[in-house]
Amino acid sequence: MIQTLENKSILLIISGGIAAYKSLELIRLIRKSGGAVRAVLTKGGAQFVTPLSVSALCEEKAYTDLWSLKDETEMGHIRLSREANLIVIAPASADLLAKMANGFADDLASTTLLAANTPILIAPAMNHMMWENAATRDNLAKLKDRGVSMVGPNEGDMACGEYGMGRMAEPEEILEAIQSTTS
Repeated sequence: MIQTLENKSILLIISGGIAAYKSLELIRLIRKSGGAVRAVLTKGGAQFVTPLSVSALCEEKAYTDLWSLKDETEMGHIRLSREANLIVIAPASADLLAKMANGFADDLASTTLLAANTPILIAPAMNHMMWENAATRDNLAKLKDRGVSMVGPNEGDMACGEYGMGRMAEPEEILEAIQSTTS
């Protein structure tokens, strides 16, 4: 049964990686399902999709800067995390997962995550060797122990020309996980 996201607010964090282009379709699907979307782009995420594209699809400002004078006088990193029903990280890069697992808070995304009291769903995306790396496995175990949910990754062709586990789940799969988590 397909769940609607009516009256649900999703904070989508888009980290760096070629899979960031899939986040645009994810925004469309969430909105089509009735959900509202706010987005935070990391510096890496903004290398793959533009704040303008994300803002246009969300019909909301795309947040990018921890040091934005206007946003941070309103404690934006706290407000963003508290006003969402669910925080989704898609793609969730190895770097952002490591920051989450180890409590780093050096940009808007990681600070928002550290301040969150909202459920978190990650959709990892990285090269298969990074996915299989012991450090990544340890970070994922920490996050799982803390109650972070995960969708994917999938096996398939990588942007680098290699093949393996590490492709971000498809937007439809992520939407299903969002619907299950928020129902």
